[in-house]
Amino acid sequence: MVPSSWIHHLTNQPIWLLLLSSLGFFVFLKQATSLANWVFIILLRPPKNLKKYGSWAMVTGATDGIGKAFAYQLAQKGLNLILVSRNSTKLKSVLKEIQAHYPTTQIKTIAFDFSVGSLVGMNELLEEEIRGLDVGVLINNVGVTYPSARFLHEVDEQVWTNVVKVNVEGTTRVTMAVLRGMVERKRGAVVNIGSGAGIVVPSHPLFTVYAATKAYVDQLSRSLHVEYKRHGIDVQSQVPLYVATKLVLRVASIERSSLFIPTPHAYAKAAIRRIGYEARCTPFWAHSLQWCLGSLVPESLLDAWRLSIGLKRRAKLHHALTS
Repeated sequence: MVPSSWIHHLTNQPIWLLLLSSLGFFVFLKQATSLANWVFIILLRPPKNLKKYGSWAMVTGATDGIGKAFAYQLAQKGLNLILVSRNSTKLKSVLKEIQAHYPTTQIKTIAFDFSVGSLVGMNELLEEEIRGLDVGVLINNVGVTYPSARFLHEVDEQVWTNVVKVNVEGTTRVTMAVLRGMVERKRGAVVNIGSGAGIVVPSHPLFTVYAATKAYVDQLSRSLHVEYKRHGIDVQSQVPLYVATKLVLRVASIERSSLFIPTPHAYAKAAIRRIGYEARCTPFWAHSLQWCLGSLVPESLLDAWRLSIGLKRRAKLHHALTS
């Protein structure tokens, strides 16, 4: 029971003070609820049984980095694999590696280079390759960026058109190829790997086309999440920041993992737990913390910071080429 003296004290306070106090309480309550929800998702929420979506999973860009790590995690969960990559030799090597650890896993490989020739008809080709297979999970991981930081007018035509072709057209066509069967079976999960470059920061100067394509991937995923939810299909945009992969090593000179830069294995392990839930997520806990902190910084400061990083990387390349 609230003491009458408290009630008397409150009723004697100015209305503006009561309103301000109430606003502060609700802001605190909202933040506390968000924090509790984050802890629940990261530590306590159980992952979904991915085999309920189907017995097969397709992974693009499956021979290195995040894609290869996803393949291992999916095999560990008992799913058979369809591995897609441009290098048939690497595909055979990854197949042998995974089967050495998980000998009962069935693995089908598809050698396809998204950057060569026309992609018209690619979705029909993939549909034929997976016909008769219960493909329940798709990890759309394939993606490319510039070889180095450059202003837009400095980027070779072949380089930027290749980025658009692989990241936009390739991702769209693979998704279309797999969705038809998922709609027929009324179940499935599609995960498109985006990037903090297109969502977390307000701009990504000197890698502009790459960032724009990843923003496309995010919007594609979020719209498909709404479009196909009623068909029993969960579509998700995953937004990693830096992961210690060969691509990150090449463009950002990051050579090893750290607290905020996970290994591909650590990222994929966290990412698997998030499949089938939110329309968009940042699976690795430290990345989500960085996003939260970044959201508190004015966009103008983030823009200036990203531009300075891009200029330093461009200058480093220029020095290497002229020395």
